[in-house]
Amino acid sequence: MAEDYILRMRGVTKRFPGVTALENVDLELRSGEVLALMGENGAGKSTLMKILGGAQPPDQGELAIDGKVVEFRNVSDSRRHGIVLVHQELMLASNLDVAGNIFLGSEKSRWGLLNRRAMRSASESLLHRVGMSCSPSTLVGSLTPGQMQMVEIAKALSHKARILILDEPTSSLTLTESEQLFKIIGDLKRDGIAIIYISHRMEEVKRLADRVIVLRDGKRVGELEHDQITQNKIVSMMVGRELTNWYPPLRPKADYPAILQVKNLVVPGAPCAVSFEAGKGEIVGFAGLVGSGRTELMQTIFGTTPPLGGTLSLEGQAFAPRRPRDAINHGIYLAPEDRKHHGLVLPMSIAQNISMPDIQNYKPRIWLQRGHELAVAKKQLESLRIKAPSVKYRVGSLSGGNQQKVVLGKWLAMRPKVLILDEPTRGVDVGAKAEIYREMMELAQQGITILMVSSEMEEVLGMSDRIVVMRERRLEGILPRDQATQERIAALMTGAGKIDKSIGV
Repeated sequence: MAEDYILRMRGVTKRFPGVTALENVDLELRSGEVLALMGENGAGKSTLMKILGGAQPPDQGELAIDGKVVEFRNVSDSRRHGIVLVHQELMLASNLDVAGNIFLGSEKSRWGLLNRRAMRSASESLLHRVGMSCSPSTLVGSLTPGQMQMVEIAKALSHKARILILDEPTSSLTLTESEQLFKIIGDLKRDGIAIIYISHRMEEVKRLADRVIVLRDGKRVGELEHDQITQNKIVSMMVGRELTNWYPPLRPKADYPAILQVKNLVVPGAPCAVSFEAGKGEIVGFAGLVGSGRTELMQTIFGTTPPLGGTLSLEGQAFAPRRPRDAINHGIYLAPEDRKHHGLVLPMSIAQNISMPDIQNYKPRIWLQRGHELAVAKKQLESLRIKAPSVKYRVGSLSGGNQQKVVLGKWLAMRPKVLILDEPTRGVDVGAKAEIYREMMELAQQGITILMVSSEMEEVLGMSDRIVVMRERRLEGILPRDQATQERIAALMTGAGKIDKSIGV
């Protein structure tokens, strides 16, 4: 029934120069419902949510709350109607305490002064509601990512949220933290709060969603009720075709000649040294729980954090990276986990980001050769199928998946010997994932060695020739592909069970 809807969006259209982001999109939402919004990166999900959150006006269409047409001029208008967006990149001030963050921008005051006692008292009940036991005076910078996520939700509830938008909420959470979030979502549903859940993780969507709405190329292309939700149906609507082979066919088992040797490497903060080898053209997957030390190991190999001891050698030649430029000069490149803060300069163009690490080769004399820069960038844009009007397009305006492809493109333009990919498909849709997997396999076949850090078990198993498992900043074991199973990897990751940790070392 139409009167059951707390929210109705009708005929929403939004255009940007050269791009139609949304075209005649409808969306409905009931109280106490979890609606999953899915689509490839660039499908229009973020734009639709920005319109709902008051950050952008639609060019056409209307929004109705409780059957009454409304117009949002800004974020405050949207919040006054109980709509709150929790971003994938958490919007918290790490130097403030929990209470200060919850009421940031809507502080309680008394006689013109901050009423900290009232804010902390109100924060206690909000924190209890989201299952947090920490003090409201705790500094936010000392919290885990999962706890920060709960603070964001508590902040949303302080605005008396009726519609809560969660954008990739588990992308940086541990399994335990994710389970806690799912419990909170269930509690909020029972309280009548409607939730729009944006995620690329199919298992979460199947578990949580009452309905799924799918966008493709800015248009609404389908809807599924809970009992209709299957991975194949969602993927088919998202990409417009059947996508049965998620991963490229695995190559026959081979002996890859060692190209990178890591011997007794001491990573700052790690309890013991790490040793392993990677072969030319081999994909070595690194599995482990959040905090297991995988990212820190990769940063040390790349020179971001110099090692405290041990040796590294590439093609039989020793080298000691004290900074990233040392690794880059040897042909070792890192695509970081946090692409927005460490992998890209968002205000700059695609072409400028791709040329930046190799800028000297674009200016043999004094002036930058813009034609050469644009030609190289265009080649990467076409090869990686980056969705953008041109290579002059600002990287910050791209979807997450296309931003990740730009990170890959800037390194591929320099012909790497070893490519480190830290969470290469985090926040990337299924169609873009398949393209990144295809590109990884092609690079490996060209003889490029890939070190892949991933928190997705299926991804590690589906792409790796060998799997290195880490726990508590220790190397727990190395498994050849034909001996790797989810059970073996999980046992090494958690320290549970008895298995031979020396397999494949």
